[in-house]
Order: sequence, then C-alpha cells, then structure tokens
Amino acid sequence: MSRNRLVDETSPYLLQHKDNPVHWWAWGTEALAEAKRSNKPILLSVGYAACHWCHVMAHESFEDDATAAVMNELFVNVKVDREERPDIDTIYMTALHSLGEHGGWPLTMFLTPDAEPFWGGTYFPKEPQFGRADFVSVLKEVSRVFAEEPQSVRHNATLLAERLAPKRPEAAAGALAESMLAEAAGRLVSVIDPLHGGLQGAPKFPQTSFLSFLWRAGLRYGLAPCLDAVDRTLRHICQGGIYDHLGGGFARYSVDEKWLVPHFEKMLYDNAQLLDLMTEVWRERRSPLLAERIAETADWVLREMVAEGGGFAASLDADSEGEEGKFYVWSEAEVVDVLGAEDAGFFAEVYEVTASGNWEGTTILNRLQAMDRLSDEDEARLAEMRRRLFARREGRIRPGWDDKVLADWNGLTIAAMAKAADVFGRADWLGATVRAYAFVVEHMTREGRLLHAARAGAAKAPATSSDYADMIAGGLQLAAVTGEANYVADAEGWADVLDRHYWSEALGGYHFTADDTDDVIVRTLTGHDEATPNANGVMVSNLMQLWLLTGKDAYRARAEAIVQTFLAPIARNMLAHASLLLGGLDTLAPQHIVIVGADGADGAGELTAALHRLSLPGAVVQVLDDPAGIAGTSPAAGKTALDGAPTAYVCIGPQCAAPVTAADALVDTVRTMRALPQAAPELPSAS
Repeated sequence: MSRNRLVDETSPYLLQHKDNPVHWWAWGTEALAEAKRSNKPILLSVGYAACHWCHVMAHESFEDDATAAVMNELFVNVKVDREERPDIDTIYMTALHSLGEHGGWPLTMFLTPDAEPFWGGTYFPKEPQFGRADFVSVLKEVSRVFAEEPQSVRHNATLLAERLAPKRPEAAAGALAESMLAEAAGRLVSVIDPLHGGLQGAPKFPQTSFLSFLWRAGLRYGLAPCLDAVDRTLRHICQGGIYDHLGGGFARYSVDEKWLVPHFEKMLYDNAQLLDLMTEVWRERRSPLLAERIAETADWVLREMVAEGGGFAASLDADSEGEEGKFYVWSEAEVVDVLGAEDAGFFAEVYEVTASGNWEGTTILNRLQAMDRLSDEDEARLAEMRRRLFARREGRIRPGWDDKVLADWNGLTIAAMAKAADVFGRADWLGATVRAYAFVVEHMTREGRLLHAARAGAAKAPATSSDYADMIAGGLQLAAVTGEANYVADAEGWADVLDRHYWSEALGGYHFTADDTDDVIVRTLTGHDEATPNANGVMVSNLMQLWLLTGKDAYRARAEAIVQTFLAPIARNMLAHASLLLGGLDTLAPQHIVIVGADGADGAGELTAALHRLSLPGAVVQVLDDPAGIAGTSPAAGKTALDGAPTAYVCIGPQCAAPVTAADALVDTVRTMRALPQAAPELPSAS
C-alpha cells in the first residue's frame, strides 16, 4: 500500500516531511526493492533540517496535493537527510557536479531502479522562474524520457557511473617538501580579502581548514602575512553579522563580502572548527575579542546544543515562523523598547541599528563599524544591554533544533572544546566533552563499530571514515588534556577498524564508506575537503600522533603513504586539500613535547601552563608522572627528570633540543624549534 513512510523515522528533517502527501520512502534496501518491483525511476530528494531552500521547495511542491500526485504516479520518491546519510549525499552530489551543475541543497536527482543517477538539479520552483522550468513539467519530461528514450537514460547512467568510480591519483614526481608548503602558503595568502578577510568575493564561507593551514604555515615558515590574514579574517567574522552577538555561535556563511548578512543556520561543525582555530590564534596573540568569542561560543554549545544523553546536537534552523532569520533580527523600535532611549542610542551606534535597517528593513546586529574594543566601562555597559536583548529574544518562537547526534561532528567538537577547556581552565567545558565522547562510545557503537547518527534512543546509519577520523582526533585531544590512556586505546582500535574496512590498498587511501555498507552503488574515495575536513587528511595527523604516542612505525608509514597518494591532486588545488596540507606538515615536522614530573614536585604544572602561551597546532604533549611505564618503542622512552625537577623535552621535525626545567626556557625553546631553521650558508669553494 502506498503511503508516506517517514513517520517511522527519527531524523528531524525526515519528520518534517512525514505529513506530505508525497509517498516518501527513506533510503534503504526496501525503497530500492520497490523501485525494481515497479520499474519506476527514483526521485531522490536530499536536504537537511536547517536548509532554507529545502523548506521553500517543500512548501511549494511537496505539500501540494497536485504536485504530490504526479510524483506518486511517476516515481518512487525517496527522501534523504544528508547529515544522516552523508555517503548517499556525496555520491549523488558528485553525480550532479559531473553533469556540469552547481551543487547545493535541496539536491534533486533522478535514478534508475538500480539507483544509478542519470539526471538532476537542485531547487526546482513550482512555477517557472530563475530561468528554470516548473517542477511538474520537469517530472513529466523525465518520466517520458525514462519510458521512451531508454538509450539516453542508459548513456547518461553509464557515463556518470564511470565518473563516480574512484581512481588512484596519478603518481607525483618527488615527495612533499617543506619548501613546497612554504611556497604554497606564501602564494595562497594572496587569495585572502585584504580588507574583510576570508576568500575574496561573495558569498564568504569560513574555510577554516584553509585558514588553519595558513596559520600553521605562518608559524613554521615565519610568514607574517599569513598570520595577519588569519587574524584579520577571524576579527571580521567575530564582529560581523555572521556571529550571533546576543547568544553566541556562528552562522554557516555570509552572503556578502563583508560578513554582514548570514545564511542564518548554525551548524555544529562550523562552530567546532572556528572554536579550535580561535583558540590557537588566541594562544599566540592574546586578543580579548577572541577570548570573548571563544567563551561565548563554547557556552552557547553547552546551553543550546547538548542533546539528550550528552551528545552534541547537529544544528539550528535558519528559519522560524516560516521566515529566514526572523529569530535573530531587530527593529530600531524594539531595541528602544528593551533598552530605553539613552541606552538604545549608544547600542545603535555600536551595533549599526537604524530605522531603515541593514537587511530587508530589519537590523542584523554587528560591530563592523565599531571593530575596536571600547573602554572596559563601555564594554561592560554593552554586555548588560546584550543580556537584556537576549532575554527579550528568548520569548520569540525559536528556530527548529536538529538534535540528532553525529559521530563525526561530535569528534570535531570534542577536540575543539577539550583544547579550549585546557587553555582557559574551564572544567565545565571539559566535562561536557567527556560526556559527549562517552555518549558516542556507549550509545553509537555496535560490536566494536561506530554508527553515524543517533536520536530518540536509536542509533543508525553506517559510519563513514570521517566518523572514525574525527572521533580519533577528539579522543587524542582528550588524552592530551586528561592524561587518561583509554582514549589512546580507543583511537588505536578505531584506526584498526579503518584499516580493515575502509582502506584501499589499490587506491592508497581510505574510502568514505566501509566494505560492508550494502546500500551504496559506489564507495567514494577522495582527498579534498568539503565543509568539514577530509578523513584522509585528518587521519594523516591522527596517525602521526599515534606514532609519537606509541612508537609503532606502521602508523607513520601509513600517514606518509596517504600524503604521497594525494600529492598530485594537492599540487593542482592546494586550497581544496588543506587538511592534507596540515597532515603533510605533521609528517615533515612532527611536534613532540614530553614533560616528565618528579615525586613531590609541582613544577610540571608550570611547564604545561607555559605551553598555553604558544600556538602549537598538531603538537603531541605528554605529561608523565612515571616514565618507567612507557613502552620502549615510544619516543618518550628513557626520558627522566633532571636533578629531581620536572623536565621538558622538545622534539620538532628531525631536531631535539636540550631538556629544560624552567617555564620561560620551555617557551623560548619551543618558539625557536617550531620555526624552520634557516639553511646553513654554503662554504666557500677551495681555490
């Protein structure tokens, strides 16, 4: 019996469509079997809960009885939450790109009954507009072609299948070198907007992996323009409308070049990555603005993004009451009503509040016209005003909350929050990360294997390589902060699962899906980043850390092999492979700092605290109370406290420094060691 089956799902996005007159199926073997049984093409619709244009197409077409009737007659209709099944989204978004179309959501693809893509697009309007045919006309024409021109369908399906099949990148001449990375960073910094930061033009996405590479390369190679470009970008993001100045947290991107007008949804992964980068930059430059944004964003995560059981929730919607951004924008009259005329006048000057507004007749709060910090007294006064406006905003109808827990996004957040908790001494942040990690381990693991998504007491969807890579990264950061060995043991176990079920010996990298994921038509394998870092790049850094922690050389060998596999694609498009560039830095210049304590001495704490004065992205810091228990294969083996005093050993790249026992000496040593040594001058030739 035909019916809408989404009522049986747990995904908030799928449940948004449970009352549509469309006879939706969720992706899976039953839906694919129905397509084969009926010999109808599949209409695949992919979106996510916080997607504005997904809502628009749903209201226009999927809630319309007449449109739904055409869909039900001609197609097997399958709805996918791209966050719950990123593997499905990746396959069919890649197919769309192969057709020469721009990507985006909603993704609308047409498949054969064997789930092979043959044509598609993104948003289709109900009535002809934006140069696009109306959706019903598209449906009827696709159905006609499927029935009357099977050779055309087969041609497209075969062509796309060939393009989807993963291929080993061509072999690169030579190997990755420090000079290549230094030259790349010096060249790539030119794409940063010299006025507003971020990549030049609009729209502007944070591009956090790329900024992280520029930051780390700037530290390593003494490239001040790279460091300044990252600092400038973060400053504008933090003061722009893309930041929620009342509640904390960053929106997904800005539609303009000034970071003023956001696409209002807040995604967990963006905030995790920005939190991590801001913490690293703050360690070096001590900006009060960054310290505030770090605290406000971490507190927002704890206040609004903790799901039942302790995992971190996926997103907040862009829309409320059917309007994009309505929850976040203000009128001048409402600001005056909350603050009173005198305070509102001061607040308006700083946050660009005007009668006409700065977006569609309303005001997006921002400080782009008042970037510099005011006096402590004025900033305290503004903070109190923001508190009052926040209290008023809490009475509004809130945007939708997607409270499903995703293993990969949780891993990113755990790593960032644990690092920030350590640097800023916030036990509440650390406690939240420990609980989130425990939730994934306890509720999203089955027979030693991770699951990708969890909600309403159910964990589902096969894990991707990113789930493992990001959870390993989160666990290793928790190990560094807490000193607890179980996190390293978990990381080793998950790395073993990746090797057994995701590694491709033929292609030289990790597939996105496991070898036993049975409802995908192809197992993709790439090295380029999307909105989140690629699993292959993350794993290079993870494997290098595991090598430093355990001394097992197989980890280092695999990390170097991955970088070598993707070296040619990296050289062609470095910006798209930033996570692999970061991993490459870890293979060329691994950073290992071992602090050995002494019985009854408290100086080890002073040494670890001293490291917070420096940015050390990618560094492995081990604090050992009893070095006797360290395995002989570990690089930390044999290191002892000198003269009964806590002692730090610093090795970066192929060089190790003399051990130090004073905090200031440790800072000086690391600062010197982390920068690439200048080449020795050539000796004069004999005459």
